[in-house]
Amino acid sequence: MSELTDFALIVIVVAGASSLAIVSTQLGTWLPVPAPVIFLLAAAGAAAIVPGLRDDLSIRTVERVAVVALIVVLLNGGMDIGWRRFRASAVPIVSIGVLGTFITAGVMTLAAHWLLGLSWTASGVVGAALAPTDPAVVFSVLGRREIGGRSGTTLEGEAGVNDPAGIALMLGVIELATHPGGSFLIIVEDFAKEMAIGLVVGVVGARVLVAALRRLTLGSEALYPVMVLVLAAVLYAATSLVSGSGFLAVFIAGLVLGDATTPYKLEVQRFQGSLAGLAEVVVFIALGLTVDIAGLSATTWLHGALLAVVLAVVARPLTVAVTLVRTALSGRERVFVAWSGLKGAVPILLAAFAVISGVEGARQVYGLVFVVVLFSVLGQGTLVPWIARRLAIPMHEHPAQPWQLHVPLSEEPEGVHEFRVTAGSPAAGATVGGLGLGDEDWVSFVVRDGRTLTPRDGLVLATGDRVFVLADPTRQDVIARVFG
Repeated sequence: MSELTDFALIVIVVAGASSLAIVSTQLGTWLPVPAPVIFLLAAAGAAAIVPGLRDDLSIRTVERVAVVALIVVLLNGGMDIGWRRFRASAVPIVSIGVLGTFITAGVMTLAAHWLLGLSWTASGVVGAALAPTDPAVVFSVLGRREIGGRSGTTLEGEAGVNDPAGIALMLGVIELATHPGGSFLIIVEDFAKEMAIGLVVGVVGARVLVAALRRLTLGSEALYPVMVLVLAAVLYAATSLVSGSGFLAVFIAGLVLGDATTPYKLEVQRFQGSLAGLAEVVVFIALGLTVDIAGLSATTWLHGALLAVVLAVVARPLTVAVTLVRTALSGRERVFVAWSGLKGAVPILLAAFAVISGVEGARQVYGLVFVVVLFSVLGQGTLVPWIARRLAIPMHEHPAQPWQLHVPLSEEPEGVHEFRVTAGSPAAGATVGGLGLGDEDWVSFVVRDGRTLTPRDGLVLATGDRVFVLADPTRQDVIARVFG
């Protein structure tokens, strides 16, 4: 009975803390403070008050928890974007996601070496760790407001690409740091190899995953979301075992799944969305528990603040200026993308990789990266809504929609298509009657801000509207161009 009582105490503490964490995600709608920083600080504070929490949780354990969480987050992120949206903004996303990763890492490496006096090895770890961004921090501040236009898609897609790119870069840096006599060529070779294999296996694996979901018959609809998660984990593991980027493979699978027609897709999206939200909470709490916030010296705080400033006013603007110069993004959109390149859990995870690998000076870097992330999220993150308003970045409110119309069918419906009106598309600002669709294409209804609208010819469509069209399946790509 004693064991049951002891375990019940653990359960109630964990459940209570989880409940508070979930409820606290609403703080982003009341205060301009990103919810992730609350989890990070609360966990670090708890570890300082109860040192046993940190002693019982190794960095290796946290690293594994964070890897699993990142698989879930990248899969869900890819599904949210979808292949069509990604393809429309592929040039800026890939440019800032890959080339931008190297530029940011290079600038921050030089800053850490010249301004802080760190060794080139430690500086390289700092640079690689601070390269990836975290859109979850940005979107947690915006609450139910969605960024319209290409800047929102670019920020989301950038993180999906530069998280795998940053991890591949860090692994190359660690390889160089732990093998004396190596050259920068090692980093380039490892990076190219991981990303290339991840891309190929991701594309092939995504097709296999979609085919499996369409052909497999499971005993319960509740098993399909679980099957997607399991197959994504298999894809990550298989890609990693052949020295590829499993994270990139999972993100690509998410992109393909986002636009694919599969059975029980609504259930899959709900499950993955909920799980991704929980994963973000868990990973920030777990990483916070590993940081000895009381043991961070004044020098570490000062150096971290200095690097955060360099990151915000030098490295990020330079990265955006170089990588997005030939894209269709407006000047205001580029400024917004530059300001919104916030840091999150991944930089701390990358620093953990260096600690586990025994890189010289990695422990010092771990605390430094934590401080940079904290300043980035608090300093830049809280100003994101204000910056968006000042730059007139298009945003629209997503009200709570607790009610849904769901029609189960025994066979795959043909000819029913859903499109979202994107900013700058031919459909934005056009009337239903002026869309120029074919004689056999029929707009059945429009959903705006959670309300259904009758699609009369004179109805003017707005950015963010969801438009449902009945048309021949072969015309899907043609009609999609109208909506962006």
